[in-house]
Amino acid sequence: MSQKILVVDDEQSIVTLLKYNLETAGYIVEVAYDGEEALQKLDAVQPDLVVLDVMLPKLDGIEVCKTIRSDKNLVPILMLTAKDDEFDRVLGLELGADDYMTKPFSPREVVARVKAILRRSQQVQSVKEDENDNEDVIIGSIKIRPEYFEVYKNNELLELTPKEFELLLYLIERQGRVITREHMLNSVWNYEFTGDSRIVDVHISHLRDKLEENPKQPKLIKTVRGLGYKLERPKSAN
Repeated sequence: MSQKILVVDDEQSIVTLLKYNLETAGYIVEVAYDGEEALQKLDAVQPDLVVLDVMLPKLDGIEVCKTIRSDKNLVPILMLTAKDDEFDRVLGLELGADDYMTKPFSPREVVARVKAILRRSQQVQSVKEDENDNEDVIIGSIKIRPEYFEVYKNNELLELTPKEFELLLYLIERQGRVITREHMLNSVWNYEFTGDSRIVDVHISHLRDKLEENPKQPKLIKTVRGLGYKLERPKSAN
C-alpha cells in the first residue's frame, strides 16, 4: 500500500511541484494551504509524513508542529524554512520536527529526504516487532522498552519524538563509545546533512532535557570536546 504524504504550503507553485514529484515517486499526496487546514487534513488523512512550511497563513508551521506533538501524534515532520532562517529551523526541531530543508530546494532532494525519514521510521518500528530486541534496557533511573516505543524516567513515561527515540537507541547500542556528529548524521538521519551538525546538537540537548536530572551537568549523555558525544552509565547505576 502506498504511503501518504501531507504537503502544507501556501505557495501554489511549490505545492504543485512537490505533489508532482512525490506522486511520481509512488506516494499518495494530500495538500493543505494554511495551518488550520493542515490540522484538519491531518485527522482526516492520517498521513505517514508531513511536509510543513514554516510561513503559513492562519496558523504558522511552528504552531502546527507544536499542536501535532502536544496531541502526542508522532507522525514524522519535514519542515520547509526560508534560507538562513536559523531561529525557525532550531525552534522547529526543538518542538519535534524530524528534519528541515531550506528554500529554494531541489524536488529530487525533497523526495530523497522523505524516503530517508520514512525508511528510518520503519526501521524503528521493526525494532518494536523484532522479538530479539524486545528486552528492556535499564540505565540508572532510565528504562527503555523498544518493543513498546517507550522510555521511562523514575517510572514516569516520557514523551520522545521518533527521531529522539532513534538517536537514543543508536547511542545505547554504542554505549561507552565516542560517536562523532558526522557519524550520527549519516546513521540516524541516513544521509549527508551538508555539514550542518547543529541538528545533532539540538536533538542531544532535547534528550538531555528529558533524561538528565541536571541537563547542564549531564551524567548520561556526555560531550567529548572536539569529537562528539557518548552515552555512559551514571556512576551510581549498577
